[in-house]
Amino acid sequence: MAKGYWIARVDVDDFEQYKKYIAANAQPFADFGARFLVRAGQFENPEGTSRSRNVLIEFPSYQAALDCYQSDAYQAAIKLRAAVSTGDLVIVEGYDA
Repeated sequence: MAKGYWIARVDVDDFEQYKKYIAANAQPFADFGARFLVRAGQFENPEGTSRSRNVLIEFPSYQAALDCYQSDAYQAAIKLRAAVSTGDLVIVEGYDA
């Protein structure tokens, strides 16, 4: 079974408030087996557009990635993020050759 991934790019306007979102997303991420592969590290953007934070999260399956996003706990966390950040999120199925 192919893994699932969240690819997120985020601009944070108020990092102190954004920390509440980070705290709130910890439980749903744990519940659905999420593992951070990239979390706001140094980057270069040689093509296209970018945002200040880039995040890549791996899930045990594509369905787990979808279920995490749709969970009540994560939807509550989104409300903490929405007012203090702007972002893009793609949920994608991994390649399983």
